[in-house]
Amino acid sequence: MALTAKVVLTGLPMITAAAMFMQMLDSTVLNTALPTIAADMHRSPFSMQMAVISYTLTVALLIPVSGWLADRCGTKKVFMGAVFLFGLGSLLCALSPSLPALVSARIVQGVGGAMMVPVSRLALLRAYTPHDFVQVFNFVTIPGLIGPVVGPLLGGWLVTYASWHWIFLVNIPLCVLGLLVSVKKFPDFRQERGSFDLPGFLLIGAGVLLLTIGMEYTGGKTASLPLALSLMAGGFLCVAAYVRHGLRSPSPLISLKVFRIRTFAVGISGNMVARLGIGSIPFLVPLMLQVGLNYPADVAGMLLLAPAVGSIMAKTLVLRVLNRFGYRHTLMFFTISIGGVYMLMSLQEPGWSILLLVAQLFVQGMLMSGQFTSMNTITLGDLPGELASDGNSLLSVAQNLCLSFGVAISTALLRFFSLSGTELYSLHATFIAVGVMTMLSALVFRLLHAQDGAHMLSRAPQNGHTRGM
Repeated sequence: MALTAKVVLTGLPMITAAAMFMQMLDSTVLNTALPTIAADMHRSPFSMQMAVISYTLTVALLIPVSGWLADRCGTKKVFMGAVFLFGLGSLLCALSPSLPALVSARIVQGVGGAMMVPVSRLALLRAYTPHDFVQVFNFVTIPGLIGPVVGPLLGGWLVTYASWHWIFLVNIPLCVLGLLVSVKKFPDFRQERGSFDLPGFLLIGAGVLLLTIGMEYTGGKTASLPLALSLMAGGFLCVAAYVRHGLRSPSPLISLKVFRIRTFAVGISGNMVARLGIGSIPFLVPLMLQVGLNYPADVAGMLLLAPAVGSIMAKTLVLRVLNRFGYRHTLMFFTISIGGVYMLMSLQEPGWSILLLVAQLFVQGMLMSGQFTSMNTITLGDLPGELASDGNSLLSVAQNLCLSFGVAISTALLRFFSLSGTELYSLHATFIAVGVMTMLSALVFRLLHAQDGAHMLSRAPQNGHTRGM
């Protein structure tokens, strides 16, 4: 059944789109304002990273709990509580007189941020048939792609023409509106769950925290590589311990039965490999524009609108491509093409035509938009109702970790290549390496069968209006 424009533009999809936008905007808008906040709080700019890390760690720690809470307490209550905490944290951030107060407020904000997107996506997964879920998800991911581009621009503008407090205050009216709409429009799905798996939570939490902190150390200028590797090794050991626990526990925090569903297993594996390359792009492209090609910051910011426009335009095409070629061939094409576009960045030199650069960034945005829609819907689309929250939570954790890994890997590559060449050479070589790394995920998506996901596309007959719970 095709979705009507009214269904797409109102209710749950619109709420989910707004949640994705707020979370992605908040993840990037602060970076531009950190030097100004540091001066206002009489701190060194280098000490302000705790304001970023505290939010990241809180989100990473609590995402695994989101599925259990949503099943036990209901998606509506958990989502509205998350929006309230996100708004309260934003207000406290704006009122913070010192760095410790700001870090504490960011933790409150992170508690809300950890729940908003996973729970709203879980509600989508349960509210729509697999066929309609693909169409709705294609719509709601647009704001998530725009947020990282708008964030630095908005942050710079607010700091320049207003004050740093407004980078947090802009969230409040969105949160209030979200709460008002959610009262009537957000569905309340529940699923029978056992008691809270505290040992499982401690193992997953320790694993995620150690991996995240290890990656933060890897990306720092004064980082100790042995310490970073030790932390990440400890994180992997905790994850391995949870796998052992999850296979034995009668009621694990996240059920590993999801991996018995082949499309989920292939989809999340391909998702993780692809995001190791894709996750580095928001970090590498601004560096290339400003350091490698010598564009001023304002011009670089305007150029970054090109991939955002491309991602929006691709949303009208990706469903047609999926219907024509299926998930297997589409994902392999997108993955190889994205890797190729990254490698083309190694040809850019100062003084080259800006139109060619804009065209390349535009195509990059189109391809990444189609990739995200395709690989996320094939990962989640076949999950039965009783495993939807587990698969959704696992996907959220994997995405967050792999994006951080992507930045850490690209930072390490830049350092390695800078030992034998100029800054521009190291950027060129890193883009080639990241492109090859991204292409490797095509080998994972090749494991899909030709008809995988066909029931989610228009060519398959559809029955019913909602998913079973």
